[in-house]
Amino acid sequence: MAENITLARPYADAAFELAREANALGPWQEALDRMAAIAADPQMVACVDNPRLLPAQVAQLFLDVVGPASAEQQNFVRLLVDNERLQVLPEIRDLYVDLKNGQEGVQEADIASAFPLDEATLKHLVADLEARFKCRIKAEVSLEPELIGGVRIAVGDQVIDASVRGKLAAMATALQS
Repeated sequence: MAENITLARPYADAAFELAREANALGPWQEALDRMAAIAADPQMVACVDNPRLLPAQVAQLFLDVVGPASAEQQNFVRLLVDNERLQVLPEIRDLYVDLKNGQEGVQEADIASAFPLDEATLKHLVADLEARFKCRIKAEVSLEPELIGGVRIAVGDQVIDASVRGKLAAMATALQS
């Protein structure tokens, strides 16, 4: 996995620079989202790995499946195919999103909750996180009933565990010491 990140970084940087120069950060992210999903599809992986297909054929097939793409995005796909880097598109997309979020002053928060959060609770939680981290927060919420109650929040490399399960684990550790 670390090797894929290393391979993907220069391509993500290049895509970000192209998008920033064209003032098209959003459209590039949408295109990279589509490309990453298609590159991860098992049928596309089989086509990419097929030695009977020439790189130009693989690129054209991939672009046909991706749909509308700018000239720069099409050239980007051709470059990835020529350098046999199509398989790292999910990592390219992730790194691109990190660069885009950094440019826009946004951090992603993964919020795991034992129960569904209503809109008002989520808004309040996001506002508290924005105040704590001094940036805009883009929240992704998932349900994890095994937390028993409360939430676990990951923002960057920081984790806030306010779940019942986390508190029980901390209590068990304290009692064993």
